[in-house]
Amino acid sequence: MNNDNIYNVIGIGIGPFNLGLAALSNPISELKTLFLDQRDGFDWHPGLMIDHVTLQTPFLCDCVSMADPTNPLSLLNYLKETNRLYKFFIREDFFIPRKEYNRYCQWVVNQLPQCRFSTQVVDIVYENGLYLITTIHTKTKETEVFRTERLILGTGTQPHIPSFIPKDDSRILHTSSYLYRKEELLSQGKKIAVIGSGQSAAEVFYDLLQSRDEDTQLGWYSRPDRFFPMEYSKLTLELTSPDYVDYFYGRSETARKTILSKQQAQFKGINYDLINQIYDFIYDLNIDNADPKLTIIPNSQLDKVDNSSTDHLTLEFTQLEQEVPYEQEADYLVIGTGYRYHEPAFLKNIQSRIKRDSGGLFAVNRNYSIDHNGGEIYVLHAEVHTHSYISTDLGMAAYRNSYIINDILGREYYKIEKKIAFQDFDVEKHAAMSPAKI
Repeated sequence: MNNDNIYNVIGIGIGPFNLGLAALSNPISELKTLFLDQRDGFDWHPGLMIDHVTLQTPFLCDCVSMADPTNPLSLLNYLKETNRLYKFFIREDFFIPRKEYNRYCQWVVNQLPQCRFSTQVVDIVYENGLYLITTIHTKTKETEVFRTERLILGTGTQPHIPSFIPKDDSRILHTSSYLYRKEELLSQGKKIAVIGSGQSAAEVFYDLLQSRDEDTQLGWYSRPDRFFPMEYSKLTLELTSPDYVDYFYGRSETARKTILSKQQAQFKGINYDLINQIYDFIYDLNIDNADPKLTIIPNSQLDKVDNSSTDHLTLEFTQLEQEVPYEQEADYLVIGTGYRYHEPAFLKNIQSRIKRDSGGLFAVNRNYSIDHNGGEIYVLHAEVHTHSYISTDLGMAAYRNSYIINDILGREYYKIEKKIAFQDFDVEKHAAMSPAKI
């Protein structure tokens, strides 16, 4: 077999995480890489690309800067190349518009010929020490097989719709499709309900709040007892650190589940400023209109969606603290119920090479690999249960990619900052000290 046709690494899926890995591996001559995606091009959450919405992480959380600030594929270099650096400087804001981040990523893609789109992976088998990846071009239908020593799975998460909600009713949509349907909602929906306590639901609610006409009734319902902000205090942000990954990974499977259940507010809440903007907008409405046709109810668990009527949807809730059931009507229902990881079907023929935990999830090694040998199949964004919510954070993507690249190379190509937190998450070293040594 001609070794020239064998890749060292093939990444499947080109979202921000695998794009960052492609960018960081690009200058390493000894790594032959290829990255595949079934979409026609890079477009990050297009259904939620609402005007004026910003990233929730600082601009340094681009594809490369936190691993290599001198890399030419940094956001700052993008701004320089597109004649926007001084504008960005004058703006004085660490949080860039989501649209700008998307365009930056598209700029990075255009400089990486190893990124191929319109290429769907349909099967993977393992033969003679290599992974054989069968693909089909989504337009020409041409099939092609690639050979690689290692896989990087970056297929990301999919919009989650709870099983009790009808999925074939056009009046019900996930927030991920919001902008595709916005005009329809505003022109045909006189009663619109938004479900969810997270950032996406809040963004959609605020956009509808500003865009609707005076006759449109708008409702927002949330299961938690309040519309809570994400935690941005600096010591809490140390939970997004290499130190914390090490600490979390070292806990038992049961302990990790308990920890994750307590960290919803840090990663699953709403931007603090957005909550205030929503309140201030409603306050202004209320000056001239005592009834702005709004319903906002926390503590509300959606139990059922009755879509038997062609005139409206009936939403059946329970107010959790009062334990009182109640109903609301809506012409359209927008659900912000988040995203879930779905294991790709193309893994079916290499299942024997993948480790599992007691619950059937990937048993992810500290180096982000999931194969029994510990260095062949790596995952991005599928390791929350082993590496904490940091796995979903753009701010830690460059760290994870550096870790994986160093692991593949067997040496530290990218410097890993090992002790960045002022806090000690692990107290074993203190417990080992005798009182006389403290």
